[in-house]
Amino acid sequence: MAMTGRTLRSHLNFEIQDRRGSRTKMGAGGNMSAPTTKKPLQRVPISKPPFTLGDIKKVIPPHCFQRSLIRSLSYVAHDLILVSIFYYIATTYFHLLPSPYSYLAWPAYWIVQGCVCTGIWVIAHECGHQAFSDYPWINDTVGLILHSALLTPYFSWKYSHRRHHSNTGSLERDENYVPKYKSQLRWYTKVYANNPLGRLFMLAFTLTAGLHLYFAINIAGRPYGRFASHYDPYSPIYSDRERLQIFISDVGVIATSYVLYHVAITQGLTWLVCIYGVPLLIVNAFIVLITFLHHTHPSLPHYDSYEWNWLKGALATVDRDYGVLNNIFHHIADTHVVHHLFPAIPHYHATEATKAVKPLLGEFYQFDGTPFYKAMWRDFKECIYVETDEGSQHKGVFWYTNKF
Repeated sequence: MAMTGRTLRSHLNFEIQDRRGSRTKMGAGGNMSAPTTKKPLQRVPISKPPFTLGDIKKVIPPHCFQRSLIRSLSYVAHDLILVSIFYYIATTYFHLLPSPYSYLAWPAYWIVQGCVCTGIWVIAHECGHQAFSDYPWINDTVGLILHSALLTPYFSWKYSHRRHHSNTGSLERDENYVPKYKSQLRWYTKVYANNPLGRLFMLAFTLTAGLHLYFAINIAGRPYGRFASHYDPYSPIYSDRERLQIFISDVGVIATSYVLYHVAITQGLTWLVCIYGVPLLIVNAFIVLITFLHHTHPSLPHYDSYEWNWLKGALATVDRDYGVLNNIFHHIADTHVVHHLFPAIPHYHATEATKAVKPLLGEFYQFDGTPFYKAMWRDFKECIYVETDEGSQHKGVFWYTNKF
């Protein structure tokens, strides 16, 4: 959508200085021509963006902000039907398969069921942003049911995640994946960072246990100076008016745990682990991985209070490509930049909105098409702590490094 008007032309006719000193021009109409040879690891600009949130909103087609309850429910129904089909196949036919086919069938079931359930988790996350429908009570009801079924405390996540969106990229106030300074590193960090086996162990531990440790003890979260937990209504994460809903989140998780306990008694623990437990581990791993790769990248800055503002922080994220999983995950990974700018945009409009904003954002938009499994290993290796560039005038801008 072209932007016109003398004032807007004057506002958007500018030059920005990139990190190598080259100059890139933005002309009237709000189209910034980013270099076609720009590499994914090239740092994004740290200057004040020459556009406002209002300018970005103007280039997005208005219908992208419209939420349809019927359409959103259709995605829930679609995912639940797939879950039911996979469950039926596993429980009806797998025991009839001769060896070794049964040993191949179960891993296939775990992977596909885990991926579809990750999509369900994403829809519940969308409910927390009120992007599911125009009715807050429906959003919270659907989100509570779906997240509780996956042992995620809905309101607890909703409120801490909302604060993450309000403080993205801030070293003092962001809620998760808050980078550490070199002086804050534990003694064992250097060991695993420079050791492939140690790095593999830490990566496996992070993917399998990271999400629930974040909920339980706020691991990798914002330091609060005292114990913080998503299950504690009196945690410093929450305000007084939010505490009742934290109780409700706990009830949802406890109710699911109670059901699972009785299923284990009647069907057996092994049956429960195979049908529910392993797919849930895959869900947890993907949620940790997706959020990690969104905010952990060598090209993305983090800011202290001297340099941070909301728009610069919201742009300090990166879109990733998960291939066919983009659709299964409801485009949470490949439209994350626009999600941070306008979190109430439904996932089924996010791709169109992303295409609309990219010309305006120019070099402020970051995309890395590296296969996610390669990017995971690379960024886990290279993004150990943050520091400022030596001799830089921007003392409040910090970049990831792995130098010891």
